Amino acid sequence: MLRIVLTAALLCGATAVYAQELTTAQRDACMGDYEKLCKSVTPGGGRIIACLAKQSDKLAPACKKVLAEAEKK
Repeated sequence: MLRIVLTAALLCGATAVYAQELTTAQRDACMGDYEKLCKSVTPGGGRIIACLAKQSDKLAPACKKVLAEAEKK
């Protein structure tokens, strides 16, 4: 259930910088960081992406990489 909520939040609530849809691999790369750092964030409006971005110094390398790649697109 949590995976579905996170997936929906990432796809529907992305900010303009992260407007493209994230792949399953990208979502999976950040799932642990989401659960550890942003679980209390209400999905929607890009809040989860913003939370992860604020915590960038604490993110796993794989999550940092996919967020940086998403920002470039």
